[in-house]
Amino acid sequence: MDLRRLFSSDLVPHLNDSHAKHAAVMVAIYGKEPTVIMTEKPKSMPLHGGEISFPGGKLSEEDNDLLDTAIRETMEELSLDIPKKSVVGQLGHVQTRNSGFAIIPFVAILDYVESLQPNSEVEEVLHIPLIPLLKTLRIDDDEEHRALFEAYTLTYGDKIIWGASARILKQIADMFRQHNLI
Repeated sequence: MDLRRLFSSDLVPHLNDSHAKHAAVMVAIYGKEPTVIMTEKPKSMPLHGGEISFPGGKLSEEDNDLLDTAIRETMEELSLDIPKKSVVGQLGHVQTRNSGFAIIPFVAILDYVESLQPNSEVEEVLHIPLIPLLKTLRIDDDEEHRALFEAYTLTYGDKIIWGASARILKQIADMFRQHNLI
């Protein structure tokens, strides 16, 4: 499975949406059996507390563009340095339901990952086998979640992934299905 080719796309690291706060996440995939890195946020965080998400955050003044945001935030949250040459593409942007963010998910393909050093924004680092995760994709049965956007859930052990992260993973599941990988 050539993930670099599968995810390869032009990088357009900015959004034209002037109504939303701009943010970016890094979908970091590594290993022979593709594994994705996600994080669980501490429940005490004011925004998205307790949620499972990709490393990332909002655009900062020091960032040249949203790719810089995703790389910087991944380094801050996990001490994981993603070289720009490892970022092979991006997925369609997604919106958060409550916090008003428009998020570009960038995809990095890595050979391996050293041990990670999470910061205070990370309760737990999750190394999730990607294909088994994608097979858990379901329509979210919470009507409130479906009120504004299409809504999905995925499960990893006892953890439920929903919201913008699930919509990002749905894009990946669609790509994998298109290529008969799941």
